[in-house]
Amino acid sequence: MASGLVYDIQRFSVHDGPGIRTTAFFKGCPLDCWWCHNPESIAPYREVIFRSDKCIGCGACTDACPGELPGDERLSGPGECHLCGACCDCCPTGAREMVGEKMTPGELCSELEKDRVFYEQSGGGVTFSGGEPLAQPEFLLASLRECVRRGIRTAVDTSGCADPDVLDQVADEADILLYDIKHTDDRAHRKYVGVSNSQILDNLQRLARRRGGGGLIARLPLIPGINDDPENLSAVGQLLADLGIRRLHLLPYHRAGTEKYPLLDKQNRLSNLTPPGSEDIGAAKDRLQKYGICVRTGG
Repeated sequence: MASGLVYDIQRFSVHDGPGIRTTAFFKGCPLDCWWCHNPESIAPYREVIFRSDKCIGCGACTDACPGELPGDERLSGPGECHLCGACCDCCPTGAREMVGEKMTPGELCSELEKDRVFYEQSGGGVTFSGGEPLAQPEFLLASLRECVRRGIRTAVDTSGCADPDVLDQVADEADILLYDIKHTDDRAHRKYVGVSNSQILDNLQRLARRRGGGGLIARLPLIPGINDDPENLSAVGQLLADLGIRRLHLLPYHRAGTEKYPLLDKQNRLSNLTPPGSEDIGAAKDRLQKYGICVRTGG
């Protein structure tokens, strides 16, 4: 049975689809969004995060490490560190933490099914997110089918940067697809997201034809100075109207997750960015609604 890498399971989520949901976050993403609030989701392998403020210098990690760990230096990549987790298991203060757990679809769905009563009472279900869940296609499809077997409704949150055939299979299994649109301009998309938007927009058109807009919800992160200009908002509105997609979740930029970057020794390129104010959010919402789209702020 296919296994995959999961880095978090978030319960009682109300931002990843209808009702009360449990969201499983898959590790690994082909994008490099400047505003990513889950930087631990990007690498497709396990990582060790190090909280220096919690380290008491006891040396337990050095003693436990089967390899060469110089002092209290954090090694989180696939180089010298073998990512065995020994240093995390023995740390008395939680200064070291392993991010990423290998699971089978059965193990994952058994964990997700614990919240069945909340799904049934609220009309919710399970959402597979990331990272990019379609970057682990066999694991995702097996997990979706296991949820179907157990009578659990599903949603998949995707960037659309995936093989079209895989996306077709996922669309056939998932009840809802949450589809991210970052930017309509390819040059800006390459700069701020790290890849072209060509495949993403092609896949969106493919999905719209396949599902006729049903069970397909667009999502737009609203990032000041990057994609909140009237030209891009109008282009997004026109695109969705042309494809018959009538629902959009507007996701204003927030600073949650910025504290994770130094823990992973990664650069936060928007460290000084101020989240949009209520007037900016309202203006964006008004512009998008002119295209006959039902816009909801938040997931």
